[in-house]
Amino acid sequence: MATRDDSQATAPQGRAQARTSFISWTSMAILIATAVASVRGLPAMAAYDWASIFLYVLPAILFMVPVALVAAELASGWKGGIFVWVKEAYGDRLGFFAIWQQWMQNVAWYPAQLAFFASALAYVWDPALANSGIFTGLIILVVYWISTFIATLGVDAFAKVGTWGFLAGTLVPAAALIVFAAIFWAGGGTSHLPPIGDAEWFPKFTGLASIVLIVSNFLSYAGMEMNAVHVNEMRRPSTEFPKAIVLSVILILFVFILPTLAISVAVPGSSVNLTQGVLQAFDVFFNHLGMSWGTTVMALLIVIGILASVVTWIPGPSKGLLLVGKEGYLPPRLQGTNSHGMQVPIMMVQGIIVTAMAVLFAILPSVQSVFWILTAMAVQLYLLMYMVMFLAGMRLRRTHPDVKRGFRTPAMTLVGSVGFVASVAAFLLGFVEPSGNADATPQGVYILILVAGIVLLGVWPFVLYKLRKPEWKIETSPDNTHSDTTAQEA
Repeated sequence: MATRDDSQATAPQGRAQARTSFISWTSMAILIATAVASVRGLPAMAAYDWASIFLYVLPAILFMVPVALVAAELASGWKGGIFVWVKEAYGDRLGFFAIWQQWMQNVAWYPAQLAFFASALAYVWDPALANSGIFTGLIILVVYWISTFIATLGVDAFAKVGTWGFLAGTLVPAAALIVFAAIFWAGGGTSHLPPIGDAEWFPKFTGLASIVLIVSNFLSYAGMEMNAVHVNEMRRPSTEFPKAIVLSVILILFVFILPTLAISVAVPGSSVNLTQGVLQAFDVFFNHLGMSWGTTVMALLIVIGILASVVTWIPGPSKGLLLVGKEGYLPPRLQGTNSHGMQVPIMMVQGIIVTAMAVLFAILPSVQSVFWILTAMAVQLYLLMYMVMFLAGMRLRRTHPDVKRGFRTPAMTLVGSVGFVASVAAFLLGFVEPSGNADATPQGVYILILVAGIVLLGVWPFVLYKLRKPEWKIETSPDNTHSDTTAQEA
């Protein structure tokens, strides 16, 4: 699976007239869908049955589409990713804050992703281990550091891993859920998904906790800005990129919605486990067919896919932080690279943070609670970056209207405002733990842990900015001016 970092997009953007090949709008749509789609978050929505469709579509309209459109305009006007975009609008202090949150949300995301890995691996050995915090924590530590070692070996060691991992660990299990749910239903299996005539298309509102799971979908859709940086590689971006967005949204919703409904067919909403839900469904389907071994096969595929994605993501976001750090925002000791050009010091720091987070699985009583806390923490940090990005997009449209852009967001003020308000709303809802978690942490403790994590992980850019010294800058500034790409269609 492709990395969610957009700060690596520093390659020169030649003039469109000199380009001999272009990215088609269908290829762009597939790139976006590949970067966003994942089976990890499906169980969280399965508890809502048919209402999960609404909970997928709403953040897609209010968040995913605005992110893609605003990021496309920024990427087609300024090279260098989120740091440069925000720096041009509000100065380097907020620019550093934005790139830091983009990196740090990935650090918080790794343990949650690997907890899903541990749950899948437990199904291969003993499903009961999936509820063991010690087992989950140990698996996170072992797999993460092995993945980090692989990542330090350079691009050649992991370049192809992501693509094959996405195919094996995302597309195959997602398609299998749909196919086997259909076979199960047609074969007389008892479905827990209500008939369409009895369907409730909107979630029941019994308090904020009853709908807060929607926040997890914001992270599911995050990363759209990563592929937006390639907008200038399209032949006619102003007309083709919107079509790519429409197609990618359809593909992503297809990958998310149908497998989620498949889980709802197999598992009652009250029994869906946040980390084991996918494999719970496969258990039901394969046992119905007398193929109990099939769940083990699917668990292995998911394990392979997650391992591949983690290996790919570990060096990605930290690379963007390295490029900015060399501008004098990080101490020289964190700017080092090994013989393969990999940012080992930064990867070691993120590894230490991941190790500390893994300990939470052994300390707190519920694996599901820790999983949700870390997922919510990653969402909160990423949403801070998106808030600043939306504000930067709207401000640059006003303050730099003459900068040539290969793509211009239609109704920028409206689109940017919708994205910003949605991000703020999701950020606030993120402090309420979902009611679907039977082992929920007490609300006060949950908020305390979440706030402490966000502050401890997110405050450092301001500290480093204040402490920075002239000698920290060891390289000349990368090209962070606006793109020289000719605006083919304003």
